Amino acid sequence: MTTNRRSADYPLGHTDAEHERLIRQAKQVAPITERFFRESGIGPGQRVLDLGSGVGDVAMLVAGLVGPSGEVVAVERDQNSIAKARARVTEAGFHNVIFNESNVNEILDEKPFDAAVGRFILMYLPDPVATLRSISQVVRPGGIIVFQEPTWVPVIAHLQALPLWFATASLIDKTMRVSANHDMGAELYDTFVEAGLPAPTVRMELPMGKEPYLAQWYHNTLSSLLPQVERLHMPIESVGPLDTLVERLQNEVANSKTVACWFASVGAWCRK
Repeated sequence: MTTNRRSADYPLGHTDAEHERLIRQAKQVAPITERFFRESGIGPGQRVLDLGSGVGDVAMLVAGLVGPSGEVVAVERDQNSIAKARARVTEAGFHNVIFNESNVNEILDEKPFDAAVGRFILMYLPDPVATLRSISQVVRPGGIIVFQEPTWVPVIAHLQALPLWFATASLIDKTMRVSANHDMGAELYDTFVEAGLPAPTVRMELPMGKEPYLAQWYHNTLSSLLPQVERLHMPIESVGPLDTLVERLQNEVANSKTVACWFASVGAWCRK
């Protein structure tokens, strides 16, 4: 398992534009996450730890699952993200979510959790095994541990039939791999086992189709990554002008006899 290439810096940045991109992405991925969480056993009345909560989308999803009798303790290290998350939670009317500014490996809570969850967080950590081992200490015996992470190998393989989609996805993938594990989803099973947890149940979902949101997501993600692309001298010319990328992506798939795809999400869960 590769664990030495992740950096402490989030490669997509912490700009307002990136926060908005994350919120739009969260709306699209929420049904997948909810299916993973429900199947793992997340439900009413539970006290749940949310790792790396960002601008609060997972925390709010879990808050809805556990209901008013449950509680979500969300951990995030970026102050701006926490401020936006708190405002969004208040606006949404949730009263069972608490945000703590903390590192995911430094969870201090005297009361045990019924579950620990995370979405697209282990991929950015230098030692995900150590993180899982650490958080398992604050989950009660019989409690649930569930994570959702991406894997890009099936994405790149499928998109070879669509040259522009393939070039765009490959550019994102190569840039992200400098500071993140873009196949963390495929490594979840071994990560759980190496952390001393029971072998997890694992599922993968790969949304496919010709819907416009797919092209827009690739454009928005590449836009957030652009400073990294330029710093690393990645071949941005391979995708052409960004201001017309969505239209060109959509035209390519519309005129093809295949479909485009999003990134693949892998969910893994077990009971401690």
